[in-house]
Amino acid sequence: MGVAIRTAGDGDRELLVRLLDEAFQDDPVSSWVFPGEEYRRTTHHRLMAAFTDLVLAEGRVDVTEDGSACALWLSVPAAEHGDGTPEDDEGPAQVRRAVDPENDRVEMIGRLTAGIHPSGRAHAYLWMIGVTPARQGEGLGTALIGSVLDRCDREGVPAYLEASSVRSRVLYERLGFAPAGEPLLLPDGPHMWPMWREPRTRAAGPSFDHA
Repeated sequence: MGVAIRTAGDGDRELLVRLLDEAFQDDPVSSWVFPGEEYRRTTHHRLMAAFTDLVLAEGRVDVTEDGSACALWLSVPAAEHGDGTPEDDEGPAQVRRAVDPENDRVEMIGRLTAGIHPSGRAHAYLWMIGVTPARQGEGLGTALIGSVLDRCDREGVPAYLEASSVRSRVLYERLGFAPAGEPLLLPDGPHMWPMWREPRTRAAGPSFDHA
């Protein structure tokens, strides 16, 4: 039985924020950014809201028809990351001010992941994918990612992500992603694994398009 997937719009914002907040409450990286269960429970959703707003405005969010899983994608042109522009430098600080001004880890996670992001080729960037805890293990994440990777294969576009847990890294490996450099070790925290996927076909076509 297939998984019905649609493109989310602004009207889905609250659904997406709630879904991502629930899905990442126990994630190792979220636990590092917001240490302590009570602190995380009351603050974590603000970061998920910031991510959701950014990707709704600049990228694409795919969501299952029943609202149980979503994937946030950005189309990244070549050399966008690491080019040293003031806008790039200011982005993580802006997120910190909006989410939790006293928490330097909110800004740090943005700067550290930007620092390892490949910049040589245009690619599809899986910012994050969340599945509501009660539905994890049912293949919803695979279905969401697979629909975009099929397009990447048709158009000859690579894909990139950072895995935030060993479990997710194994899933991504099954989908054709491979390590892209050394793991990122967060200060006094967990690892993140940058992963890259070459398209499985080289058919000519347009660049990855979120339209």
